[in-house]
Amino acid sequence: MSGAAPAEPTAPLAASEPFDERDGVIWLDGAFVPWRAARLHVLSHGLHYATSVFEGERVYDGVVFKLHAHSERLCASARELGFELPWSATELDRATRALVRAQHLRDAYVRPLAWCGTETMSVSPRGARVHVAIAAWPWPHVFAPEAQLRGVRLATARWRRPPPDTAPVRAKGAATYATGALARQAAERAGYDDALLLDHRGLLAEATGANLFLVIDGALHTPVPDCFLDGITRRTVIAAAGRLGIRVHERPIAPAELDRASEVFLTGTAYEVQPVRAIDDRTFPVGGLGATLLRDYRDTVAAATASADR
Repeated sequence: MSGAAPAEPTAPLAASEPFDERDGVIWLDGAFVPWRAARLHVLSHGLHYATSVFEGERVYDGVVFKLHAHSERLCASARELGFELPWSATELDRATRALVRAQHLRDAYVRPLAWCGTETMSVSPRGARVHVAIAAWPWPHVFAPEAQLRGVRLATARWRRPPPDTAPVRAKGAATYATGALARQAAERAGYDDALLLDHRGLLAEATGANLFLVIDGALHTPVPDCFLDGITRRTVIAAAGRLGIRVHERPIAPAELDRASEVFLTGTAYEVQPVRAIDDRTFPVGGLGATLLRDYRDTVAAATASADR
């Protein structure tokens, strides 16, 4: 569908204070430290050469949703970048739960981060100590609550997702997020909420931190994640569609096929199931199948929270 895109963006929720000026505790290398004392040296390898990986996790009613899947992916991302974490996924699970309890958090965001330290300034991180930190803070939504009713607006970026033999595309790492940061910055400057990235072939890929779904003829169509992350929320929504009898097609999708879409939405840990009301000059209705999957996602979260080991 096409037409003039609305002019007003959906404002993201702003942080109430700088992240280094907050109070509380952060889990750092096996122990809780005061929030403001969780520092790294300016000559850390991860800061100079992007040998760092991270996760984004959501806390609902005091429980981290899909925690073990996130911890496993953090470990896998580190291996993809050539280093091993000194803690297992199960140990990271325990640390995360303890941190959420210590911070008395109910609805929040968790950011685990691993990076190579100061023992070398060679391009290779060999010999550098691997550090791990986990922080958590209240942060229930990326955008203001009305965004899930109104939808968000995307601008197609000039930046593209790289071929899988040119970048560690299977890792959730700082290096691969540089493209998204540039694209999101340009989109926001132009008055949009986020950016839509194409892949190296010119096909639809994803937003800057969320996976893409189109509704075409009552079925879901989503790009094959061969040069970007196969998101945990993406997999959750695909599984929900299967339960609900909704057909899902994972396939290469050309940008021109946006004209066939009756709905578009994004999925991600922070975004949950986020409707899109416009991409460039195309507009889309909000609701329908996306709303059904958002309700199912919230039901899945509630069931997992009710049965979780706290």
